[in-house]
Amino acid sequence: MIKMFSEHEGFWTSERKKSLYAGVLFLAVALVAQRAAGNYSAKSATNFVGDMFLDNIPTIDLDYIIVDGAFLVTVIGAIILVLRPRYLLFSLKVVSFFIIVRSFFVSLTHLGIYPHQITLGTGILDQIYTLLNLQDGFFFSGHTGLTFLAALIFWDIKFWRYFFLTVSFLFGAAVLLAHVHYSIDVFAAPFMTYAIFKFCEQELFRKDYALIKERT
Repeated sequence: MIKMFSEHEGFWTSERKKSLYAGVLFLAVALVAQRAAGNYSAKSATNFVGDMFLDNIPTIDLDYIIVDGAFLVTVIGAIILVLRPRYLLFSLKVVSFFIIVRSFFVSLTHLGIYPHQITLGTGILDQIYTLLNLQDGFFFSGHTGLTFLAALIFWDIKFWRYFFLTVSFLFGAAVLLAHVHYSIDVFAAPFMTYAIFKFCEQELFRKDYALIKERT
């Protein structure tokens, strides 16, 4: 057990603790912004539009992937970060910035729900999913983008890079088959995510990212 947390030894200086607190606060603000943007988008939604992909594929109920799978991957990511604190500071901040940027775009786009979209279940995870407003707002796909972002963060660890890339593809396919996202939301997500990642890596949080490269 001690060996599992060995990377924490000598890592948490006063400065890094302050950076951690700032990251947690940033994440809290981002989640509030996400909920507000989702509420605003849902109230302002207009009519749905046609979609070349969705118009030609059947609706499949993949709630267990979209909701349960998303929470499972979140738990896996959290465990990795607890065990590898050098990734934690940058990850907290880049994920928060991702949520802020996505919330901004969600507040700008008010398309209506595509017909035959699946209905979420009534389980506890579905309720949490709804509470966080993860189902409201389309552009761009958080399922696809956040897992692709995780792949970029853990790029130097081959197993986790391919794990999160695979999950990103799986989530992208799932939200399309469930008709909970338009195709542009999914296909644009990797490009938006990469831009966010590079901006954070090179400009906003260079010092935190340097901890990751220092380790590798």
